[in-house]
Amino acid sequence: MVLPPADTALSPRTGWTRAHWESVADQLLDALLPYATPGRALYRLPGRTSRSGKLSDGLEGYARSFLLAAFRIAGARGQVDEALIERYAAGLAAGTDPGSGESWPRLADRSQQMVEAASIAIGLHETRPWIWDRLDTRVRERVADWLGGFVGRRTHDNNWRLFQVVSEQFLASVGAPHSRADIENGLDRIEDWYVGDGWYTDGDGRKFDYYIGWAMHLYPLLWSRMVAGSGADSAVATGVGPGVRPATGPVGDDGGRTEVYRRRLARFLTTYPHFFGADGAPVHQGRSLTYRFAAAAPVWMGALADCTPLAPGLTRRLASGAVRHFVERGVPDERGLLTLGWYDAFLPVTQSYSGPASPYWASKAFVGLLLPADHAVWTEPELPLPVEESDQYTALPAPGWLLHGTERDGIVRLVNHGSDHQDPQGAASRAEGPGDDDPHYAAFGYSSATAPDTAAEAWADRLGNHLALLAPDGTPSRRRRIHPERCEGRIASSWYEAELPGGRGVFRIATTSVLHGAWEIRVHQVEAPAGCPVREGGHSVAASDAPPTTGSGPGWALARTAAGLRSAVVGLYGWDPGRAGTVVHREGANAYGTYSATPCLRLEGHPGGTHVLVTLIALAGDASAAPDAPDASALSEAVRVQVGDGAVRLTFADGETVRVELN
Repeated sequence: MVLPPADTALSPRTGWTRAHWESVADQLLDALLPYATPGRALYRLPGRTSRSGKLSDGLEGYARSFLLAAFRIAGARGQVDEALIERYAAGLAAGTDPGSGESWPRLADRSQQMVEAASIAIGLHETRPWIWDRLDTRVRERVADWLGGFVGRRTHDNNWRLFQVVSEQFLASVGAPHSRADIENGLDRIEDWYVGDGWYTDGDGRKFDYYIGWAMHLYPLLWSRMVAGSGADSAVATGVGPGVRPATGPVGDDGGRTEVYRRRLARFLTTYPHFFGADGAPVHQGRSLTYRFAAAAPVWMGALADCTPLAPGLTRRLASGAVRHFVERGVPDERGLLTLGWYDAFLPVTQSYSGPASPYWASKAFVGLLLPADHAVWTEPELPLPVEESDQYTALPAPGWLLHGTERDGIVRLVNHGSDHQDPQGAASRAEGPGDDDPHYAAFGYSSATAPDTAAEAWADRLGNHLALLAPDGTPSRRRRIHPERCEGRIASSWYEAELPGGRGVFRIATTSVLHGAWEIRVHQVEAPAGCPVREGGHSVAASDAPPTTGSGPGWALARTAAGLRSAVVGLYGWDPGRAGTVVHREGANAYGTYSATPCLRLEGHPGGTHVLVTLIALAGDASAAPDAPDASALSEAVRVQVGDGAVRLTFADGETVRVELN
């Protein structure tokens, strides 16, 4: 990408200003033109077809890029190239014309079109003076009719409820048919998923990831903008044309919901900056990660809704750093396109619903352009992220997460004792669900510098940041329903049931994580039959230039990239003292690079009953926290472990002592 000169006086951390954001938006939009159909209603990008089919994928290309165009147009108060406005207006006309040859599929229950309709509704609201108000009356009626397909329809029972809410609220704002019950029911339903401290779960169960920020917080406040008539247009709705009945709900009446949403987002944002590394990378966890820098959306939304606890300079530093992180690593690609992947195209980071234009939900990151150019978020100097100022420890009891960031290398790590993305309607006989043990959710650890191996073979092997019981053929047990127990300070704990493959039984595994600098100490209480092998893996490190180098010895293993990123596992107690750790290499399995390596330990034979294992997990870009081989063996002496009297006592070299009670 060609970007404006860096402004290191205003933005000493990233060099980015509003001009950079506008430039990136313009280049992303321009790069899509060769893939537009003649009527501009569909954008047929190269790549894997989603499960919804090519026609839906083409609509996705229009809708998600329209969201980006809308923020660009409205942010500039319409002072953009008129061709940009004209092509999205033309797309509305062709997409809703059954005779155009480019008409969009009608909305149906739980159809992908629902997702895209919400982006179109938001885009129309924000650009109303420049697009909606200029449309021919017949086109407005057709657009309202198409969006009206939402009325009375069933959505998926998660963040999709909000697609219906914003789409029908737009219809209400222009005097088109809609269902007030649909809107109210959708907003009522998300109340069931609010778990406190600014956190929602995305549907029933414990489903925590970036959807909380770029969906559960974003859409309610965009809905509030529609209700209030705020945004680019604040005029009274004029209707879509003759014969259309007026809205049934009062304009401007939000039932007191907006203030609730503002308070919740403010609470969420107090800890959200702790998810971002010094290089701008968000912690790599959860689904739909191909949306990449959409993770910045709630930060901008906090400023837009005037509820953020973050200083203006921190808001821009976080958001600019997130986008710049990807731009500096080849995103978009040489064609100017956002690909299905993280840096390069990498399908294992996607889901089956992801079509070629799916990554353009990254457009949500540009909602900050709706803030005027003289707003403090654009004019005040950047401030550092938390991890750039000092080592950080952040406990998040609602999702069951611990975050720890280290200033010396800028890495943020997430310890997971609460998010499993399981179906809460599990087997009737016990509390466990039938989930697939998704490595984007079920692992103990994630970070801003690593990703789990997720290609098919790696998915089946479940090695990284997982403790597994092994069947005779080597098949690992799964970490299914996570039952959180504690999350405070630098300690979190949980338990789960591990089903040993081959019908050999279900066994309880309880784990407590203790943080110390760049280290996580895991104290496991592992129930298993006598003789059962047990294995534990650390963080997978990856690079595209060369395979990571490795080292191992009695009770430890280490992998290191050429850039100096180190991952180590060290058995502190309960492991075979003379057995060397191993490192598993893979190619084409990791979103962070072609070559990946995962250090791991193995206990050849569980003694039976409940056995205590204590493991040191290290991930660092600094040699003092995860030294190179052979010095990594010294980590086994860095923490003294005493087991007895119903507890594990950890004593660190600096004198700190932590007592972990055993169940």
